[in-house]
Amino acid sequence: MAIVQIVQWDDSINSNDILAWRYVDRKNPAKSEELGNWTQLIVRESQEAVLFRDGQALDLFGPGRHTLSTDNIPILGRLMNFATGGESAFKASVWFINKVNLLDIKWGTQTPLLLRDPEYQIPVYIRAYGQFGIRISDSRQFVIKLAGNKSSLSRSDIENYFKGVILSKMGDMIATYISHKKINIFEINTYLEDMSNEAVEKIRPVFANYGIEPLNFYFGSVNTVDDDEGIKKLKSAMSERASMNIMGYNYQQMRSFDVMEAAAKNEGGSGMMNAGVGLGAGMGMGSAIGQMAAQMGQHINPQQSQPQQTQPQSQGNNVCPSCGKNIPEDAKFCMHCGARLVCSNCGAKLIPGAKFCPQCGNQI
Repeated sequence: MAIVQIVQWDDSINSNDILAWRYVDRKNPAKSEELGNWTQLIVRESQEAVLFRDGQALDLFGPGRHTLSTDNIPILGRLMNFATGGESAFKASVWFINKVNLLDIKWGTQTPLLLRDPEYQIPVYIRAYGQFGIRISDSRQFVIKLAGNKSSLSRSDIENYFKGVILSKMGDMIATYISHKKINIFEINTYLEDMSNEAVEKIRPVFANYGIEPLNFYFGSVNTVDDDEGIKKLKSAMSERASMNIMGYNYQQMRSFDVMEAAAKNEGGSGMMNAGVGLGAGMGMGSAIGQMAAQMGQHINPQQSQPQQTQPQSQGNNVCPSCGKNIPEDAKFCMHCGARLVCSNCGAKLIPGAKFCPQCGNQI
C-alpha cells in the first residue's frame, strides 16, 4: 500500500484568494486521504493545518514540520490500530488554513434601499458600497462550519456567505443615521468614518461564530440614484427653500406675492389691491400685506387711488404702517416694532413688507 510521505500546501493554488484548502495528492488523488504513520506534514508561515477523521478535527498544527504518528497525535492511537513498523495507512484528511489578512473584500447593495428624507419626508433610493478585511481566528471552527463537502474556501465564498447579513445590518445602520438621527441624505457622507467604526462592532459577533475576525469595515460611499424621481423632487424642494431663505421670506409669503403679481397683470391696480387685502386677511398675514398691496396699487394705477383715511395722530408724529403706533416724523425705524421706514440708500419711504426700495431698487 502506498504511503504519503509529504503533505503540504500546493504551490499552484493562489494563496491570495483561497482561505482554506483540503490536501489532494495531484499524482494520485484517490490516495489523498490514505495517510501512513510517520507521514511528514509541512505547514508554512501564516498557515495552520487541521487533521480530520470521520468529520472530527483531531489536532491543529502550526507552522513547521510535523510527523503524523501515535506519539505526536495520541488520539490516533485510540481511533486506529497501527501495525508494527509504522507502515499501516489510515483514512484521514488534512485542511490547510490561510491565516493571512485579507483587507479588500468588497461589499455593496445589489438593489437600492428605499428611505424617507428626514426633513421633507420624500421617499428616495439609496445605494452604498465599500470593503472590509478579515483573518481566520479559529481554524477548526472555520472549516467545520463553512467547508461542508467543498474542497476549498475562497474569498468569493466568504462574500456570498455573508453578503445577506452584511447588507441587512448596513441597511439598518444607514436607516438609523438618516431617519432616527435626522441626517440629510446629501450630508451622510460626512459621517462615513463614524459609520465604519460602528459597522465593525456590529458584524464582529456574526463573524466570530464562524471563526473569523473582522479587521476593518469601510463605507466607500452612500449615494443616491440619479434618475430617481424622489431625488429630483428633493433637490427641487431644497433649492426653492434656499432661494426663499436668501430673499428672507417663507413659502406662504412667496405664494401670496405670486398671486398678487398675477392679479396686477390681469386686472390692474384695483384688482391687485383687492387680491392683496383678501390674501392678507385669509392667510393670517394681517394689515402688513393689505397696506403693502394698497400702496403698490397706487403706484401702478394712481388714477384709481382714493385718499386714504388715517388714524388720528398727534401733531408732528406719523403712524407706523406695520404696527399702527405713533412715531416721530423723521424716524427711519419704528421704535415699537423695529420696521424700517425709509431706504438706507435714497431715503425714500418704504412699502411695508417690501424687500426692495420702490425708488432706487436697493435691497432692504
